[in-house]
Amino acid sequence: MVKKVFTWGGIAFLIFFIAYQPSSAADVFKSLGGSIMDIAQGFGDFFTDLVA
Repeated sequence: MVKKVFTWGGIAFLIFFIAYQPSSAADVFKSLGGSIMDIAQGFGDFFTDLVA
């Protein structure tokens, strides 16, 4: 039950954040996307070095 409340609360906050602070929300998502790309690049480099 608590998990469901936090999930819906998080979704509501996300919609509110995007609606009222779109440029800040875009910056946050750009930052998260960049971090995910850096992690993926690191894994790719690791496996390339491991095989080669």
